Amino acid sequence: MSQAQSTNRGDSMSSRRIFPRAIAEVIAPALAESQPGSHVKVPNYLTMHYWWAYVHPRAVWFFERQWLVNLILWGNYERLRDAAATELGDVLSGATLQVACVYGDLTSRLIGRVAAGGGRIDVVDVLPMQLSNLRRKLPPGAPARLLAMDSADLNIPDASYDRALLFFLLHEQPGSHRERTLSEVFRVVRPGGKIVIVDYALPHWWHPLRYLWRPLLALLEPFALDLWRHEITRWLPAAARTGLRRQSFFGGLYQKVVIRR
Repeated sequence: MSQAQSTNRGDSMSSRRIFPRAIAEVIAPALAESQPGSHVKVPNYLTMHYWWAYVHPRAVWFFERQWLVNLILWGNYERLRDAAATELGDVLSGATLQVACVYGDLTSRLIGRVAAGGGRIDVVDVLPMQLSNLRRKLPPGAPARLLAMDSADLNIPDASYDRALLFFLLHEQPGSHRERTLSEVFRVVRPGGKIVIVDYALPHWWHPLRYLWRPLLALLEPFALDLWRHEITRWLPAAARTGLRRQSFFGGLYQKVVIRR
């Protein structure tokens, strides 16, 4: 390798290191402003890769539009939302856990089922700004608790919930965080309970988005392609890898995985 090549390579690697750091430095003041009094540490992957979608104060203003979240999911938001809700049950008694806030009306739809069953839903998210946004969407007196927590470190006792939902969360997390999240969710759901996961999957070979969507995911959501390369079982605790059900949607691009605790 020539000296010039070595220098160029070194400059490129240095740029890759500086660029994420620069983003973090820019977003840090906005992050602190949006989370007054919060003692929950925000994972680095969020500030590095998802500041534009969840962390920046203007993110909620931009993305909290039903038509937009439906567009991002290629017109499948309502279908996937309803598939998740139906899997959880029409009447939700006991305790339900939703891991991470979701743009759109998913939680608002679940609240009706929870109220019908006399139950309660807890929604955990590491960003209080996202929890505040969700609170504005819920009706007064909704049977819901909104808790500021990292999904990979839930400050919740074992076997606290009858069911849990992870809706398009895992593809946003690096592998180690994803593994800890699934382990924590498995821990806090009671034996006999249900865990429902809705997320990306590898589309069928004939699906045009298998080739068109890949580069955009690689650019904007750098961990999403993990779910194209591997089954979700790769990150599940050993005890959760048997007896699960999987259903594909939209030519395989999306999946619903159901785990019986």
